[in-house]
Amino acid sequence: MRRIVALSVVTACIWAASIWVGGSVAAAQAEGAAPPETGTQASAPASAPAEAAVPSAPSTPIDAGTYAVRLRDLEQRINELKEQIFRSKARLSLLAETVLEGVVGGGQAAIVHENRMSQSYKLVRVVYALDGAPIFTKADEEGTLGDQKEFEVYNGSIVPGEHTLTVNLEYRGHGYGVFAYLKGYRFKVRSTYTFAVPEGRVSTVHVVGYEKGGPATPLEERPAVRYIERVERPVRPVEMGEGDR
Repeated sequence: MRRIVALSVVTACIWAASIWVGGSVAAAQAEGAAPPETGTQASAPASAPAEAAVPSAPSTPIDAGTYAVRLRDLEQRINELKEQIFRSKARLSLLAETVLEGVVGGGQAAIVHENRMSQSYKLVRVVYALDGAPIFTKADEEGTLGDQKEFEVYNGSIVPGEHTLTVNLEYRGHGYGVFAYLKGYRFKVRSTYTFAVPEGRVSTVHVVGYEKGGPATPLEERPAVRYIERVERPVRPVEMGEGDR
């Protein structure tokens, strides 16, 4: 998407520069297009007007030397305008390459949530934030959110460097029979994790909600989060198609 926006901006700038210079060249050519006047032409006699006509000022003829000077001046202006548009196109092309290299050469992050909790805990609310900015928020009191064993939270471009991921999970107790009392319990988990995104690489972080401890661990202490991070180079379209041959 950034690449498309960058190309659109650069193309619009080149088009505008071409229109501006083209208009200037046309105006300059129109200014010097008139040939020099070598004399006055006799006009056919007109019918006698009702009122006396106001005599017009006689036009001053332009000699061949003056016309040649103006023509050279016009050619010089056209050449200068052509040079300006050439330099403008070169600068815009360089700008386009710089923008595209920044987009392609940046980093990419993928964040995936995994639910490995038992049936005693129903995931009802998920809130993710990246560097303090919310990137994913979803609530479902019916508990169907927890039925998904895995779902994508974020996948997109990111500035290379270190980033902080904040995770807030809320579970509702779930049970039958002697364990029906669990339905009245709420369990909240808050965790932060710092990961690095290298230049030109894809960092994938799996956030796993699981139960820690054993049978003797109190229910309110079991919900926990752990992280699995993997860094790899992006797969190019050509490489993706090689396996299909």
